[in-house]
Amino acid sequence: MAEDLQITASTDKEEQYKSLIPQIEGLLYDETDLVANLANVAAALKEQFKWFWVGFYLVKQDELVLGPFQGPVACTRIAKGRGVCGTSWARAETLIVPDVEAFPGHIACSSLSRSEIVLPLIHRNEVIGVLDVDSAELNEFDDVDAQYLNQIISLIKFNA
Repeated sequence: MAEDLQITASTDKEEQYKSLIPQIEGLLYDETDLVANLANVAAALKEQFKWFWVGFYLVKQDELVLGPFQGPVACTRIAKGRGVCGTSWARAETLIVPDVEAFPGHIACSSLSRSEIVLPLIHRNEVIGVLDVDSAELNEFDDVDAQYLNQIISLIKFNA
């Protein structure tokens, strides 16, 4: 498949996801390299939604380590239970944070980040990383994002 995305200009978030998901499926279809797939997913999400930061952190030993991402320079390592990403990892659950300043222990990798959604990457009943998405706007994320972002990460082959 060509690596050109067909960006959906609709203002309806659900329509944008429904257009993007088959394109991501195409990007991931024949590729078995995890890093390549994470990089393309981050790029596709950033390109479609123009969010401030989109990326992955992967569990390595006892911390999350920065993986493929799109956006400005990011925090490199995050302890389990620390910040939104570390808390999502510790709880193995999706966290939607409407205002990061109100989240206890938020790690400010950038003062421009205002809201965030973090989804755990679960493989064989174990959290192996997180998808972290930041917006420069307050209240950017909701259950629609959680639903479709979970659908997108379910397309990633982690055993490759």
